[in-house]
Amino acid sequence: IQYPIMRILFCGETFPEARRRLATKLTSDEIVFCERSALHDAAVHADIVIPLMSRIDRALIEAGSFRLVQQWGAGLEGVDLEAARRKGVHVANVPATGNNADSVAEHIILLMLALLRDLPHCQANVRKGLLGIPAGKMLAGRTVCLYGLGAIAQATAQRLGSFGVRLIGISREPTAKKIADLQLEACYPVAEREAALAQTDILVICSRMTQETRGVIDAAALRALPAGSYIVNAARGGLLDYNAFYHALKSGHLAGAGLDVYWDEPISPVDPILALPNVIATPHIAGVTDRSYEEIAVAVAHNIDRLRRGIEPLHCVV
Repeated sequence: IQYPIMRILFCGETFPEARRRLATKLTSDEIVFCERSALHDAAVHADIVIPLMSRIDRALIEAGSFRLVQQWGAGLEGVDLEAARRKGVHVANVPATGNNADSVAEHIILLMLALLRDLPHCQANVRKGLLGIPAGKMLAGRTVCLYGLGAIAQATAQRLGSFGVRLIGISREPTAKKIADLQLEACYPVAEREAALAQTDILVICSRMTQETRGVIDAAALRALPAGSYIVNAARGGLLDYNAFYHALKSGHLAGAGLDVYWDEPISPVDPILALPNVIATPHIAGVTDRSYEEIAVAVAHNIDRLRRGIEPLHCVV
């Protein structure tokens, strides 16, 4: 049987490692990318689009000829699912489990330790020839709160167990099973989140991005955190209310933040948050590791082959 060659469009120039990895799995297909401003024209000739961080809205779906929107990862908040449903376009993702969750969890711990040990000042002092400063803070004995208890939180909790932290959680459905699986000391429903936040030294945002969770870490949540606490976010930038977050950092109410995701991506190099001395920022690389990307590439290639053979892709939400 002769199966068709697929034209796969990566939406945007970001995450180039994704293109390279997929090309090793689909050697006969055409893999292309374009700038966001050229998506409308490029989508007309594509069989599959991979959104990355680009918005796949109704206009693009209606104008395009693609049959599958396949995310390189889990997040589909930028895809107009109803428009895809009406046109009969499949929308699929790769669940944030396995090596991806493990990679993100490792990066979360990296950001936590970098904040507590004031890594930017450490590096600056080496260059200045200074020894013995700055004084750091230990992670052991601190209360870490996981906001959202999905796959990323589970992988993070597993690793934090060896650091001697006090671990609590916030969840829409705080069940006894979640408490046991993540070995939490306590778990609070979202309606009682202030009680959890008031105990928190480090808040790790692990929630999914939806219309309901956009800006969920708002001024009220930030006020509930004790002065001198930290925030780590490797989930989605939009979960944080930008203005309230900036004020909490600028005023010193938050001792610092470790960020791998942003409100607009890529974040502007002149964004005021990046100029704050208590912010450690990385370029959305928490899940960009050898094992994570290899696992995702296999899953994406498998879905593309299923579409090629007329079989419904796996992990479809539409």
